[in-house]
Amino acid sequence: MTVVTFLSDYGLADEFVGVCHGVIARINPDARVIDITHGVARHEVRSGALVLRRALRYMPAGVHLAVVDPGVGSERAAVALRCVEEDRILVGPDNGLLSLAATAFGGIAEAADLEGSPLALQPVSASFHGRDIFAPVAAHLAAGTPLSEVGRPLDPEQLVTLELPRAQVTDRGLLAHVLHADHFGNVMLDAGHDDLAASDLLEGGAVTVNGVLARHVATFADVPPGELLFYEDAYGALSLAINRASAFEALGLEIYGRVQIARVA
Repeated sequence: MTVVTFLSDYGLADEFVGVCHGVIARINPDARVIDITHGVARHEVRSGALVLRRALRYMPAGVHLAVVDPGVGSERAAVALRCVEEDRILVGPDNGLLSLAATAFGGIAEAADLEGSPLALQPVSASFHGRDIFAPVAAHLAAGTPLSEVGRPLDPEQLVTLELPRAQVTDRGLLAHVLHADHFGNVMLDAGHDDLAASDLLEGGAVTVNGVLARHVATFADVPPGELLFYEDAYGALSLAINRASAFEALGLEIYGRVQIARVA
């Protein structure tokens, strides 16, 4: 049994996810499909790429199908990529969605352009490549079809990559950026343990977050309900939260917006 993981912005209100599952099952009934999420914000390629990178380290090696595709039907390429490490294969649009995960697994060993793939369903819809191109190709790859048979060879250097904002250590702390907010309203920043060490923001100390007082602690229960905290999340990213409330909403933050975290004098 080969694993196919599946991430998208399709949501669950329509039949899109179920149809893709059905296409995979008809081609490769032995495949085990693991849904990572279908709740990526609509058209948010960078958010999808971040979720994919975080999640895949906990997924078995296999075929990883990802569809966040605001450019469906345009000239953007449809691709399948083999990563250097762990023999993982990524399938999806060439809009940067796959790039962070590919880098996390050592880069791209080989790539295929899926335009005109002999494995696509016919006729190919201009608006549902998840069903007609990505799902069938993923199913065939999971069944053992070589990457060389799903499409034309593609130079990995031609693929689209994402550029993310980078946190900066300042004389008072950190200037970071919002990368993601989960459904609890917890906010993941573009800073990690090394940035924290360089900024001298000591655990247990008070900080301000865009001027709002917060505490740097280990977990939610370290502060009373309703209080803002600054912590290192389960993936090692520095994050903001309010115990039992939404930090994203309370602070009026935006995805990729700037966050100034400063020591309290």
